[in-house]
Amino acid sequence: MTKRLIGIIAACAMAAMASTGYSEEAREVQVLRRDSVPVVTVPQQHSTGTISVREQFRREAPSRIAGAQVSFEPGARTAWHTHPNGQTLLVTSGTGFVQGWGGKPEVMREGDIVWIPPGVKHWHGAAANESMSHFAFVETQDGKTVEWAEKVTEPALDAPSIAGVTAENEVIELSKRKWAWMSERNVKELASLFHEDAAFVHMGATMTKTQELDVISSGRIHYKHAEIQEASVKFMGDTAILLNKIRLVAVVGGNEVTNPFVVTEVYVRRGGKWVLGSMSFTRLVSQVNEGKS
Repeated sequence: MTKRLIGIIAACAMAAMASTGYSEEAREVQVLRRDSVPVVTVPQQHSTGTISVREQFRREAPSRIAGAQVSFEPGARTAWHTHPNGQTLLVTSGTGFVQGWGGKPEVMREGDIVWIPPGVKHWHGAAANESMSHFAFVETQDGKTVEWAEKVTEPALDAPSIAGVTAENEVIELSKRKWAWMSERNVKELASLFHEDAAFVHMGATMTKTQELDVISSGRIHYKHAEIQEASVKFMGDTAILLNKIRLVAVVGGNEVTNPFVVTEVYVRRGGKWVLGSMSFTRLVSQVNEGKS
């Protein structure tokens, strides 16, 4: 019985190997060392600025996956292009933009994952004053992974109106992620966001970065949910002042309370990233009284 079972398992394994389309030799694990893969530059007809591609790979059939690590110098960007089966980007460093045809440029930062659907005309590249790198993954179709089109015109990235909108969106989206991290008590992400000398002004108390993180991690104040009603950003050089009008649900001392606040957040750009320098809560007394009437 045992010999028969072993024979059946072996036959199934051989059948499975054959069904993949790979030879026995091709099924060995392979490690491509970093220095063994050449670095190439994207041709100028398909790009603006310098774009370097390394760790490029394409698996043999029946696999269809292909990909690479792509690095953009400040201001560099691809030409418009499409992918027959779509594309996934994983940003590994810096700040950049991605734009679909007919849409607005969207900011993408380290850790962001971007999905471009099949056939959607788009471009992606680095911010004007910062380099950016991402991994790109696609699937081949009839041996092709990309269809190139015309170059991106200068106003598509550099127009002041677009730059202002994207910078404002960047800060607002960062603030939204901060509220989510506070709700989740994700002190690791918050510690990275908060400046070392950050100040947190609550009603009647001012806290340091260490004190604020301790309050969040211990649950003494649980920022359960922040409903953002209004948000606006003012810029002064590398400083952004964000005014948030919110309705905050928090658990303080075991009691759940809901209050309207205007929260003033000051962000400073350091090393190409926004960090939170201060955060102040001002309770809107008139709305509190209206809620009681």
